[in-house]
Amino acid sequence: MTPVEGEALERWVRRPAGPPRPGQTRLVCLPYAGGGAAAFHPWGRVAPPTLDLCTILLPGREARLVEEPVERLVPLVETLATVLAPLLVPPFALYGHSLGAVLAYELAREIRRRGGPSPRALIVSGRNAPHLSDPRPQLHRLPRREFVDEIVRRYKGIPEGILGESELLDLLLPALRGDVAMIETYLHFHGEPLAIPVHVFGGLSDPATTDEGLEAWRSLTSGPFTLRMLPGDHFFLQSARAELLSAIGAALAAEAPRG
Repeated sequence: MTPVEGEALERWVRRPAGPPRPGQTRLVCLPYAGGGAAAFHPWGRVAPPTLDLCTILLPGREARLVEEPVERLVPLVETLATVLAPLLVPPFALYGHSLGAVLAYELAREIRRRGGPSPRALIVSGRNAPHLSDPRPQLHRLPRREFVDEIVRRYKGIPEGILGESELLDLLLPALRGDVAMIETYLHFHGEPLAIPVHVFGGLSDPATTDEGLEAWRSLTSGPFTLRMLPGDHFFLQSARAELLSAIGAALAAEAPRG
């Protein structure tokens, strides 16, 4: 995937908390599989005033429903690094949940490769460290019914109201299947650890992660590392959003330069 010449930043970014204000730290939020910018809309009501929320809308969903979903992670990251360059100006941080955690991590590495400014921190949730293999069978090539059943079984990732609406489900499945293909075909290449703080959050009842898998993010940075568990399942970023955003705001405030 390559960016279109002069591609509008507005196609990719939504601001659920309104326009930025002086003194804020920009938090670039990358979605989980099947998610869009709307998944972060409720965050706008509870985000600390110190955060400028910028949520990323990927192709194939919401206002970009007619676009072809992306199925490979590295080309998407390269496109994001180019298109989002005007946003990636200090002070900023990267946040991602599940698939978004790997996108955020690889985006941080791509920014460094290009000699860009360092994020204040990388913040990830709901995902084991990306260099760990996933022993579970892959899903993205399964037939429709089996694919849906496994997504629900593993992640409870499709709301009941959508499962009962076949036409609506058909609209959402291409993006979800593309996102799953993206993460299942991703290969982690080892390199120099990041030199920025990494803050990891896990759900106490999340079946998609393990304590060891979350702790393994520590090896991917030479900077400070924190791990905090919050109540909830894989989608604790919604059920515990106020607690999560408060912790993110406090972590970024602690990383702010003094004086």
